[in-house]
Amino acid sequence: MSHSYYRTALVVGLGLALAASARAQSPVSYPLPSEADKAQLSQLLADTLYIQQHYTKTEYQIPMRDGVKLYTVVYAPNDANKVRYPIMLNRTPYAVGPYGTGKYKKALGPSSTMLHEGYIFAYQDVRGRYMSEGQFVDVRPEKDTHKGKQDIDEGTDTYDTIEWLLKHGPKNNGRVGQWGISYPGYYTATGLLSRHPALKAASPQAPIADWFWDDFHHNGAFFLPHAFNFLASFGLARPQPTPTGNPGFKHGTPDGYDFFLQMGPLKNADAKYYQGKVAFWNEMAQHPNYDEFWQARNLRPHLKNLNRGTAVLTVGGFNDAEDLFGALKTYEAIEKQNPGMRNGLVMGPWVHGGWARGTGELVGNAAYGESPSLYYQKEIEAPFFKSYLKDGKPASTPEATIFEGGTNRWRTFAAWPPTAAETRTLYFQPQGRIGFEQPAAGAEFDQYVSDPAHPVPFSEATTVGMTREYMTDDQRFAARRPDVLTYQTDVLTEDLTLAGPIEALLQVATTGTDADWVVKVIDVYPNDTPDNARLNPMVHLGGYQQMVRSEVMRGRFRNSFSKPEAFVPGQVTAVPFTVQDLCHTFRKGHRLMVQVQSTWFPLVDRNPQTFVPNIFEADEKDFQLATHRLYHSPQHASQLVVKVLK
Repeated sequence: MSHSYYRTALVVGLGLALAASARAQSPVSYPLPSEADKAQLSQLLADTLYIQQHYTKTEYQIPMRDGVKLYTVVYAPNDANKVRYPIMLNRTPYAVGPYGTGKYKKALGPSSTMLHEGYIFAYQDVRGRYMSEGQFVDVRPEKDTHKGKQDIDEGTDTYDTIEWLLKHGPKNNGRVGQWGISYPGYYTATGLLSRHPALKAASPQAPIADWFWDDFHHNGAFFLPHAFNFLASFGLARPQPTPTGNPGFKHGTPDGYDFFLQMGPLKNADAKYYQGKVAFWNEMAQHPNYDEFWQARNLRPHLKNLNRGTAVLTVGGFNDAEDLFGALKTYEAIEKQNPGMRNGLVMGPWVHGGWARGTGELVGNAAYGESPSLYYQKEIEAPFFKSYLKDGKPASTPEATIFEGGTNRWRTFAAWPPTAAETRTLYFQPQGRIGFEQPAAGAEFDQYVSDPAHPVPFSEATTVGMTREYMTDDQRFAARRPDVLTYQTDVLTEDLTLAGPIEALLQVATTGTDADWVVKVIDVYPNDTPDNARLNPMVHLGGYQQMVRSEVMRGRFRNSFSKPEAFVPGQVTAVPFTVQDLCHTFRKGHRLMVQVQSTWFPLVDRNPQTFVPNIFEADEKDFQLATHRLYHSPQHASQLVVKVLK
């Protein structure tokens, strides 16, 4: 999860891109800027000057019902006394600075388009963060009822903020919109629970929906560097309001694989580095299962009985390494629990927040055509808010606007997943094949030795963090490992489009008592695919194995995320789990590949492969070699249930 200054990051990104030729030997690609990149940089620089000339900044301490004051900075057009503009609200834990009179943001609002259309932009430090009073609580549990002024949550704070701004802020037209990306996207979703009648449009973007699946957890497996690095700074206590943030963690090495391997078992993180200073890490360690602690932080059940006068547009990226789950599940929860509500979904090819920074043309080495981000900003986002906040009428936004990878085109649907998609089953086959035909008699299984001391890396990049590009990385390095199973189709004779979630059912056995199972769905390019001149010259696209979707399942949770179970050594066991949605066309001449493995390091912490009650408390001795089998016989058919769109 990253802060809200997404568009300013374009400057840094372009600086890296211009240095690409000097980094030709690096395994990481630094794309050269396109004309659209250059144009966007010019626009960003022009917008910085425009804001200083056309907006007036005012700082407020807005009182909540319990007396706590929340720091809020408001940028209003200079002619707001003459023209009644709507308010756009962004609530964030990542600082609304720069703080102080005369210090202006370099960018305002969701996009340059909306900046120039004229809105009042209000930014607020949420309770307990930066310059706001009160106590901060990570993903504060929401309440369906409130029994008094002291009974607060993010919904009540949003209501009180909107009410105050309408009455005491700059003169306005009485309509409010809310937006935010990542954690601010979560606060946008909780803002719906304010049910304030003036909140006419809300766009939760990459929102957290349930922190046992978003960000730090995937099907019970722990995303180690993302959690460790984020909490090492964000998780430190703030004793009093302050305009400054905590310093980032210093790993002492650029090699995250080595750093986290040398750290050892998870319990060493606090003993070696945190030393009791990061409360939420220890809370996570005490709650390894989906118990009451996590269930209380699941926002989805609360997204019901919402104000029908509020239109919602949830936005996410298919290459979002952080909150892909949140975008899909927030949309789904609102859709199911609020029939008839104006509720839309946009899913593009983006990394986390990529629709608000950069053009979205490249993610790692994967190319997505001309400016999908700019198309979204101008043709979808800006018209959505303008319709409800300025024109006072419904937008013509389709129910679901979805970017289809492979063909690199936008598609619209009346529902997501598309109702026209046909459910079909891909079966794992002997001799490294996968296809729609059921497996015939023959070799019953493939097996590999999984060693927690030598885990499969998640990326070839030398990095201390979870790279945003890993979701499109070339998987040839993994295919060469003996502890990775590889299956692929024949060369496709026609296009194959998968749209929606994938339901995996692995039939497995292990010599251990616990195991992780990673499934990666990969688009294999033809061997004669030409290189892309914008990429690092060491990157060759002939035979490129582009990961288009991946997911991990911690096997102990195969029957229940609340009550983990050990495996019986040697016993064939079904492991079902959902691989998150995609929309991708495997083009004629390509192959569809699936890789299966049991380590994915350090992206995912190491499973000891010995069942212990709590992996956060595992000792070094608990980490053991194990032999894992994946069955593909008629009796035990491992499979992926997919949705195929014609």
